Amino acid sequence: MNVSQIMNPQVRTCRPEDSVLAAAKVMWEGDCGCAPVVDDAGHVVGMITDRDICMSGYLSGRPLGAIKVSEVMSKSVHSCRPEDSTFSAESIMRTNKVRRLPVVDSEEHLVGILSLNDIAREFKREQRSGAHDVAAGEVAETLACICEPRQHEARAAA
Repeated sequence: MNVSQIMNPQVRTCRPEDSVLAAAKVMWEGDCGCAPVVDDAGHVVGMITDRDICMSGYLSGRPLGAIKVSEVMSKSVHSCRPEDSTFSAESIMRTNKVRRLPVVDSEEHLVGILSLNDIAREFKREQRSGAHDVAAGEVAETLACICEPRQHEARAAA
């Protein structure tokens, strides 16, 4: 199965110059926990999560409207292509401990987003129908890898 078959093509995005308050609104209205950060050409330049927003307010003590997305977004973006297999996308998720991947075309334009939720829902659909493209073991392994605690940067630096 290819990523294009289960990805969400309707992606809520924000820009680096937006405030994290605006990014929070995007996520609230889109019922999503992250938003790809795109430049004027539609290229993904970062990712911001609801956790990034919460922690930026907490750690800086500044109002969310005064913090720019570019200050707190993850600049290390892992992505996949629509024609990639879901197994390949899961491998990227496992290796990089991410729950969501922006889906980009050959010119690096954002065309969708693939989440671990999308993969799990597809597994459930396949289980009901008797199809076997998404393997239970793969889904479980991906979830287990993603859920492993990361070393906190402060602890890692010590």
